[in-house]
Amino acid sequence: MTWRIKGLIGAALALALPAHLWAAECRDDMFEGVRYSICAIDMTEADLRVFLNDAESGDTLGSFSAVDAALREDGLTLEFGMNAGMYHSDRRPVGLYIEDGQEAAGVVTQKGPGNFGLLPNGVLCIREGRADVIETLRYVDEAPVCRHATQSGPMLVVDSALHPRFLVDSDSLYIRNGVGTSADGTHAVFVISTDAVNFHTFGRLFRDHLGLPQALYFDGNISRLYTPELGRSDIGFPMGPIVGSVVAAPQD
Repeated sequence: MTWRIKGLIGAALALALPAHLWAAECRDDMFEGVRYSICAIDMTEADLRVFLNDAESGDTLGSFSAVDAALREDGLTLEFGMNAGMYHSDRRPVGLYIEDGQEAAGVVTQKGPGNFGLLPNGVLCIREGRADVIETLRYVDEAPVCRHATQSGPMLVVDSALHPRFLVDSDSLYIRNGVGTSADGTHAVFVISTDAVNFHTFGRLFRDHLGLPQALYFDGNISRLYTPELGRSDIGFPMGPIVGSVVAAPQD
């Protein structure tokens, strides 16, 4: 791997900590004068999932605290979390959504309004031991069997190239978040900007700073992060899809 997050994972390994303590490693970083929080997920160790509705009530979970409360009923807890794609006013996913092998919303391939429809867009596909950001038409063509998946857009990086519509001097500046994956699928890297940033700069972070060949935009404005490691549990309006890594809850 050439990407810089490798050093973060390696440092955790050197500490010889139990796997569940370092499957998600988070840090604050700076690139081209913009501050970011970056969480690298080792897919060979992590239990990475997506969350939308409560299994019993069917109500939208909508927050990190609600996800954690639901997990604790099964003796688990949320290690890391982030909003994971765009959603309608009732918090239904705009595009593909698969949770624990069950497809709740179908893939959307056509061009449309807003950032989601700024093609190419893509899918985060989570499988046993790996996670991949896949451009949507490639996803349809290859038809991978994803245990969990969420669709969003636009793609930030496709095969190490920035999205062709991004402008280096764009004045569309927002807090933004997204995910990139390593070529072998063994690492997923989730990023949220602390400062407002345009798409071009955000894409370059994944490609040039982290060395990731594929990256997908999740959202702006409502971007949120949960990581006790950095002391963050962002709150706000209820979210739609959430992605997070799960570990065993500590025993009292």
